[in-house]
Amino acid sequence: MIVALLLMLLTSPPPELRWGGDAEGGAPFVEADPNDVSKLRGFDVEVAQAIAKGLGREPRFVQVAFTAIDQSVARGDFDIGMSGVELTPARCAELACSDPYFEFHEVLTVREADRNRFTTLASLRGHRVGTLAGTIAYERLVEAQQQDGISVVSYDDDVHPYEDLSEGRLDAVLLDNIIAARSMRRVSGLYTQPVPVVAGHYTVVLAKSNAALRDRINEILRARMKDGTLERIYRDWQIWDSYQPALFARVSGAGSTEAPATSKPAAPDRGAIILRYIPALLRASVITIVLSCAAMALAILLGVAIASGRVYGNPLVRALLATYVEVVRGTPVLLQLFVLYYGLSSVIRLPAFIAALLGLGLNYAAYESEIYRGALEAVPRGQLEAARTLGLTERQVLTLVRGPQAFRLALAPMTNDFVALLKDSSLVSVITVVELTKQTSIFATNIGSWAIPGAMCAALYLILSLPLSRLAGRLELRWKAPSA
Repeated sequence: MIVALLLMLLTSPPPELRWGGDAEGGAPFVEADPNDVSKLRGFDVEVAQAIAKGLGREPRFVQVAFTAIDQSVARGDFDIGMSGVELTPARCAELACSDPYFEFHEVLTVREADRNRFTTLASLRGHRVGTLAGTIAYERLVEAQQQDGISVVSYDDDVHPYEDLSEGRLDAVLLDNIIAARSMRRVSGLYTQPVPVVAGHYTVVLAKSNAALRDRINEILRARMKDGTLERIYRDWQIWDSYQPALFARVSGAGSTEAPATSKPAAPDRGAIILRYIPALLRASVITIVLSCAAMALAILLGVAIASGRVYGNPLVRALLATYVEVVRGTPVLLQLFVLYYGLSSVIRLPAFIAALLGLGLNYAAYESEIYRGALEAVPRGQLEAARTLGLTERQVLTLVRGPQAFRLALAPMTNDFVALLKDSSLVSVITVVELTKQTSIFATNIGSWAIPGAMCAALYLILSLPLSRLAGRLELRWKAPSA
């Protein structure tokens, strides 16, 4: 029995090191191996493997959205987070940050034709510059927006900014040098300015309570810097450059388990950050309500037309309109937004706000039309026949008898749809519209917590939606049909 127990202990697999990252970021960070999509590759993958080996554990990857890495590691979804995670004051105030293991530089990429025109951020006054939300580059562009009048465009990924730059939707992109180098190999006609805008470092993040593991990881990172493992990994992925030797010397030469003095960020003034974001949240709220009202107006107009066509149209018209309703309701609104903004870009380049307006309006028109059609058909036939007997035309029957009663019946579900659309407007951030939820996400990423930003966002949504619900309730009471 004792021998069997010892054999089980000796043959049992090593404990896992769960590390979170975003494979959507792609190479050279984390991506699916094209030769075997069940496996991952990338320099962050190999660094994670080196850390796991040093800890005597088996690495296991956990997929998580890039913007959710901090929150997920804090709540214990995995042990460490690393996928191009930047060393920032806010992040290290909320989490345990490792020593930096790679130095990157934010660089400005422009179209080849503009390489001599847009050389610095100051030269981009009044022009659109894209970047990834919640990054050092985003913070630098926000500063430039205030100082130089740059228009900042936020993205959820690092692929579409360069495509939009090539297609003329942007005038420049500010992102990490290794992301820029990868994108220039994929998208032709781009040029990256050689002078960096700002430097930064990648770090491994852990829950604040996991400082002991962070210290062990620091020891492993220093050892791998000294024995050449990290240099080999970076050279294999063609990201080794002249900045890394100085970083390695600073980090591996430090005797403390804390981050080097030259790299350790100061604790942020959270109160100042919150105050700074309040105007941004208010501006985003205006975008949300304007977009929602305009999209709902479009949905109502189209919904009435579709419902009328399905009630009064000939068989061909009814069949075409029914097909539209089923196709729109049967496909995700995210897919529809992508098709409108990116899929049609070779035919027509819709501005992001217009694409968002059309996407939401066309989508909700299908749902509204079913509400209005049901309301029209709910009006008693006896009333319709009586109106026709009195000599009213079909148009008069619709506008004087059927329409008003149908509107009263449709008011409550129509109001519910408006509130739903108000919340669904958060989806348009995928096509670069920075509405309330997106601005809140950026806010939360930059301060390292969702508590305060989430509460402020919820309060603003309630402020936007409650008056509408109250108004609809009053109208329902006012127009309520008299009881028998």
